[in-house]
Amino acid sequence: MFPTQAKSSCLLPDTEIDWKAYMAQVEGVINGTYDYTQLQGDTGPLVYPAGFVYIFMGLYYATGRGTDIRMAQHIFAVLYLATLLLVFLIYHQTCKVPPFVFFFMCCASYRVHSIFVLRLFNDPVAMVLLFLSINLLLAQRWGWGCCCFSLAISVKMNVLLFAPGLLFLLLTQFGFRGALPKLGICAGLQVALGLPFLLENPIGYLSRSFDLGRQFLFRWTVNWRFLPEALFLHRAFHLALLAAHLTLLLLFALCRWHSTGESILSLLRDPSKRKIVSTLFTSNFIGICFSRSLHYQFYVWYFHTLPYLLWATPARWLTHLLRLLVLGLIELSWNTYPSTSCSSAALHVCHAVILLQLWLGPQPFPKSTQHSKKAH
Repeated sequence: MFPTQAKSSCLLPDTEIDWKAYMAQVEGVINGTYDYTQLQGDTGPLVYPAGFVYIFMGLYYATGRGTDIRMAQHIFAVLYLATLLLVFLIYHQTCKVPPFVFFFMCCASYRVHSIFVLRLFNDPVAMVLLFLSINLLLAQRWGWGCCCFSLAISVKMNVLLFAPGLLFLLLTQFGFRGALPKLGICAGLQVALGLPFLLENPIGYLSRSFDLGRQFLFRWTVNWRFLPEALFLHRAFHLALLAAHLTLLLLFALCRWHSTGESILSLLRDPSKRKIVSTLFTSNFIGICFSRSLHYQFYVWYFHTLPYLLWATPARWLTHLLRLLVLGLIELSWNTYPSTSCSSAALHVCHAVILLQLWLGPQPFPKSTQHSKKAH
């Protein structure tokens, strides 16, 4: 799955996994096929929403019908720099993270570099839109933020892991009635983007692009390698993960995503004290912890959020050295191919440490994360 190739004079040759499949899938749309059940690539059927189709259709034309891999790599290199810029803007506005931590995000992860520039996956495209959305939310541009958030979901569904946090923020910022127009923006954009496919075969489009029950292969899992394959594939295991995911989200919403002494009802009446980034990053991280399976390209779903989660509100027992050790072990786990029982177990231990410190750490409310009640 991850073959090694020799260096070129500029960029490393791509290690093709899904790019040809992406190009074949969007080429089908270009040729007039709008039935999602008929759109196929080398790796299987098209399983991403309509935003993916439009964006990669643009890449199809920009790269000579997908044949100019060097151009695609340069485009993704620019995308990588844009992602770093958006992440740095978020960190600058929200918390004090030691400067040496940014070396980890910029230079220390071969896996992240390869996901962007060598593999040309769609995950980075979804994440750059997500980080743009968070910047807009921090600027109090809630309408535009919700629009970009929905656009990110239209590229890949993993962005839905941030959705519980966004819903909580909308309710605390605007109340139930005020949140409805913002939710309408999210839903309306999905309908508009998917309209050509919905008119052709609505059931086919929804079942393929928003398939929440899709089964993953055990051989590619990064996080559950230590389990027997039969247990990994068992429906009861999936339901247990879902129950744990929802339970922990509820506990954080009730106990951690507001200051001590505030009730949910008081937040709905006076939603002035919210930590946008903490809520969104934690929501996503909880989803990562209880994912049915993590594949190697999924690392970018939360890689850039890890320094915030570890340094923004640290528990007293979590020293700089321990935090760096956690980052290092996570990186090592994601760079172990194929995954082993030890690498998967180490990844879960690191996730548990982060979750524990998120639960036990202080609840600061820095001025930069305070909201005004004004709706944009």
